[in-house]
Amino acid sequence: MTWTSLPAVVALVVLLSAGIYADHQNSIVAEQALRVDVAKEMNLVRANLEGNVNGDLQLTRGLIATIVTEPNMSQTRFAKLAKSLFREKTQVRNIAAAPGLVISLMYPMEGNEKAVGLDFRKDEELREAALRARDTKQLVLAGPVELKQGGQAFIGRFPVFLDPDRPTETFWGIVAAVIDIQKLYEDSGLLDKRLSIEIALTGKDALGRSGARFFGPARVAEDNPVTAEVRLPTGSWQISAVPKGGWNATPRNAWILRLAMLIGGALVVVPIVIAGRLFEQRHKHYADLRRSERRLAQLSERLELALDASQIGVWEQDLDADIIYWDDRLNEIYGKPADGKLRTFEEWSRSIHPDDCEQAKRDFAQGIATGIYSSEYRVMLPNGAIRHLRARAKSYKDGTDHKMVGAEWDVTADVALTLELERAKNLAETKNAELEAATARNEHTALHDSLTGLPNRRHLDTVLDRQAATVSTAGSGAALLHLDLDRFKQINDTLGHAVGDAVLIHTAKVLTSTVGSADFLARVGGDEFVVVCSRDISMEQLKQLADRIIQRLRQPVPYNDHQCRIGVSIGIAVDGGRPIDGPRLMVNADIALYRAKGRGRNRYEFFTEDLQSEIVRTKRVADEILGGLERNEFVPHYQLQFDAKTLEVAGVEALARWNHPIDGLQLPGKFLKIAEELNVVSVIDRLMLKQTLHDFDQWQKARLLVPHVSVNVSARRLQDEELINSLTSLSIKPGTVSFELLESIFLDDNDELMVWNVNQIKELGIDIEIDDFGTGHASIVSLLKLQPRRLKIARQLISPIAESVQQREVVESIVQIGRSLGVEVIAEGVETMLQAKILKDLGCDILQGYALSRPMSAYKIMEFLGSRRMRSAS
Repeated sequence: MTWTSLPAVVALVVLLSAGIYADHQNSIVAEQALRVDVAKEMNLVRANLEGNVNGDLQLTRGLIATIVTEPNMSQTRFAKLAKSLFREKTQVRNIAAAPGLVISLMYPMEGNEKAVGLDFRKDEELREAALRARDTKQLVLAGPVELKQGGQAFIGRFPVFLDPDRPTETFWGIVAAVIDIQKLYEDSGLLDKRLSIEIALTGKDALGRSGARFFGPARVAEDNPVTAEVRLPTGSWQISAVPKGGWNATPRNAWILRLAMLIGGALVVVPIVIAGRLFEQRHKHYADLRRSERRLAQLSERLELALDASQIGVWEQDLDADIIYWDDRLNEIYGKPADGKLRTFEEWSRSIHPDDCEQAKRDFAQGIATGIYSSEYRVMLPNGAIRHLRARAKSYKDGTDHKMVGAEWDVTADVALTLELERAKNLAETKNAELEAATARNEHTALHDSLTGLPNRRHLDTVLDRQAATVSTAGSGAALLHLDLDRFKQINDTLGHAVGDAVLIHTAKVLTSTVGSADFLARVGGDEFVVVCSRDISMEQLKQLADRIIQRLRQPVPYNDHQCRIGVSIGIAVDGGRPIDGPRLMVNADIALYRAKGRGRNRYEFFTEDLQSEIVRTKRVADEILGGLERNEFVPHYQLQFDAKTLEVAGVEALARWNHPIDGLQLPGKFLKIAEELNVVSVIDRLMLKQTLHDFDQWQKARLLVPHVSVNVSARRLQDEELINSLTSLSIKPGTVSFELLESIFLDDNDELMVWNVNQIKELGIDIEIDDFGTGHASIVSLLKLQPRRLKIARQLISPIAESVQQREVVESIVQIGRSLGVEVIAEGVETMLQAKILKDLGCDILQGYALSRPMSAYKIMEFLGSRRMRSAS
């Protein structure tokens, strides 16, 4: 190697290093630009997914509002309502309703027959989501799931509760909207072959990033994807995307940059080599030098063309001297003349938009500190135009000089596209707001009958409640007419529902023109209407109004070639001179309507004294109950309970009896309902407990083996604020007394006083037993919360166990539940010794029933136990 070639080698090494570094930086910049492009394309798909899923689910809410007002909706009615939803652009495949968690309503029915009858509680895959919707009272979006009728879908399950305006809601069931996966993916653009990206979706059952992946290849999540959240009504999905060619694709300007670096390297190295050779042979090769100079000019021109084609401006700044060199492209970007003048930091700062200037300066200061500069900001051109720029640079040492070299390019078009995506997102949010407004309109529609336009039953209840609160002065009152069309069912069955609907519309028009303007008219059922006359009205006026209605509705209703004839039966109840009682008016009018129909239809009847006679008889019994309480006519009788294995006495249950002075001993069925209406059940409970404790004490003193006594306690008794104080004063020995509660009592967690009383009862050492278990709706969670001492299986489940294998399995399952929870199980209603043997084999702990002992007085119990003790001793 000659001394003239050494500088060329050094220059070549430096240029090669700079070229590798520049190529690496270009790859980084290209990848960042590619991520922006991927994000834009992915966000369009995400917005489509959110809009389609939210739109599909919002369509279902209007149907739910109608179900709340019509809980006994037929399949025909359900199909008619659901069909109207499918007129909108939707991905919903079908809509199903499951009252009591069993699917009985479906639209469309064709192709979905296999789903009808499906019980969510018995299906392992569907039960969790359905129960979660019921317990949280919120929509639960599940999926993808395999459908019983074939295929996959997302299922939005809406819990439906009746009487939402009352303190205690009633769970009706589930409405499920099945969203077709394939159609959703197609309409959202996921399956578009023109996509330049690969997409994966994570978050099965709307569990977000913590859920399982259900769409797209696994490699997407492993390749540093761009991610975003797909917001759903409840929960979310995570959407991930990568370019189809991967992140390692060669940048579009890579070969241009490499060519520029190669040309630049050639421009540096070749002149050095040529200069060395010219130095040695300048006389000999003078002509060759001129040709090389011309070639150098051509290469320089090509380099400029390459930089111009890349649309990137290059600058270099001396950080110590505050001198910046801009190339022509950068001057063009900033709207400056391409005069080759040096720029300053202050001049650069003045070009930046005022709102971005401070942040741009902080980014530059951080770049100086770290050696790597990266920033995005807006610049204001001299003509007032605004451009968005992206800058990347790196500092280096040139001897003792501290310098920074970088590049900038115009990203205004990218920013504009991003803004367009934001506008699309805002548009989707606006559509969601419109859907919410539509839901509000549906709520309003829920107060009116869709066919006749009249107020419905829900609206009627609101009006009666409002009048009860406002019309309470003496002398004012109301009358209520309950109308039921005669022969309407025959018209529906013979001529079809279209004719029936025409008859109902005609009836609504006749009634609207007949009743007064101040009267309230509502359609409360299929062919039932109610008129409320809130003003003062005489009996004669009510008769005239009823006659007019009957006469007008007798007229034939023409429909096509048919002359439809109907009649109407009317029950009238008057509530005058006292505050209005809406429910009582409805009951009285129903009784009168029943009388009108029983007397031949097409007539009206008033709620009169004759109809009141039954109420009078009820009042007489109520008075006798109150007198009986004063005379201590209510006494306990006791039914013994026996150990299932040894048939030893395990306890007794105290049963309330009314020792009527005329009619003799009365069972609870004769007086309990009226006692509940009188609100004296808690008084009877208190008397039974007091007498039972006295009798129990006598048995103990007589050394009769009675381990414990069970006393029935009503829900009203558990709501007594003085219950705990009264129990404390009785000094009950722990473990000797049990309170039997009906299964349904402890289901109401909203009654805080009842829950508190039950806990305090247990603190006093009084056991809790659940009576009639298996006839209500108790859950395992409820049992765990209450922690009773015993469960008493209802007699309805015991009676058929000798003949029914299935019934034995049900009883056995209850026994297993009790055993797993550490709860004793009592079987009541044991009528035969065969039943007793079966129950013992099934694992029941205690037996009670006529096969072993009938209810007896306290004295008879003493005789029975005394004789039993004597037999045991002998």
